[in-house]
Amino acid sequence: MKPSMHSKLEQLARRLEEIDRGLASEEAARDMNRFRAMSRERSEIEPVVMRFHEYNRARAELAGAQEMLSDPDMKALAEEEIHAAGGRIEALEADLQRLLLPKDPNDDRNIFLEIRAGTGGDESAIFAGDLLRMYMRYAERHRWTTEMVSESPSDMGGYREVIVRIVGAGAYSKLKFESGGHRVQRVPETEAQGRIHTSACTVAVLPEADEINDVKIDPTEIRVDVYRSSGAGGQHVNKTESAVRITHLATGIVVECQDDRSQHKNRDRAMKILAARIKDQQTREQQAKEASTRKSLIGSGDRSERIRTYNFPQGRVTDHRINLTLYRIDAIMDGDLDELTERLAAEHQAELLAALGDAA
Repeated sequence: MKPSMHSKLEQLARRLEEIDRGLASEEAARDMNRFRAMSRERSEIEPVVMRFHEYNRARAELAGAQEMLSDPDMKALAEEEIHAAGGRIEALEADLQRLLLPKDPNDDRNIFLEIRAGTGGDESAIFAGDLLRMYMRYAERHRWTTEMVSESPSDMGGYREVIVRIVGAGAYSKLKFESGGHRVQRVPETEAQGRIHTSACTVAVLPEADEINDVKIDPTEIRVDVYRSSGAGGQHVNKTESAVRITHLATGIVVECQDDRSQHKNRDRAMKILAARIKDQQTREQQAKEASTRKSLIGSGDRSERIRTYNFPQGRVTDHRINLTLYRIDAIMDGDLDELTERLAAEHQAELLAALGDAA
């Protein structure tokens, strides 16, 4: 193990002891915000420290076995223990290296999921509806809650654009690699000749911004327009100026929200989406700078990139970033995305480890 890594682990072990003393003190009970912050920090570093203790025990066992080598009667047993301890040490060191990788600060956040129809006309809008159902079913499997924020239905079914808010532990960490171009190949229901058509949608996964700490929006840099809602919604929605359009003058980002009867609620929702989009733009600009020195296939966040193809005649889903093809399209479209999300996360982790090795 590198000295710098060993020093970091010792520092975390000392910090865990400090936290435990702090949580046991009377002062911690008086300040609940501090108590929660310390508890959260403890939950993050305890697994690392426990694994470090296992590593130290394995090192001690290895040292003990090496001392036995000088005894002819114990040599065979000692060699066996040295081999076993060496294997454990190697595995534990790899685990510790993964545990020390920098954590994405957005991983625990809720998300805004935006799906937009692209090339393919009505079939693209229908596919946007299929993707929305897929992600909603995935959210149900994880017991997350979903909230429709904005929708622009298509005449033939599906959506030209739809935005949902997904609330749940680790929502962003699970779905952050879904951003990009999703392509579908199938025979549309409206196709009389039985020909396979190719259509596409764009998916954007935005971590919900902390309005207070993450994004400062200058009131002088936004223009708010109100207008009457269009589409279904009843007389009240359509006859009052409840719809809201917010334009961020500095970036040109435009957000519209018209799903609620209340103008105030629509404005509040639109401001949250605006904050998330500004934060996302800042994040992607930072990623673009990093990409000039390190090309990442998984975490590039490039929305123009075609990331996945759903081929219905062949029953397959192919993720082009990691060359993974799964022949279980029905299960995936029903929200069974775990294998995809886990393989993408593992590949991203491998990239981080490789970058860490290059930097060392």
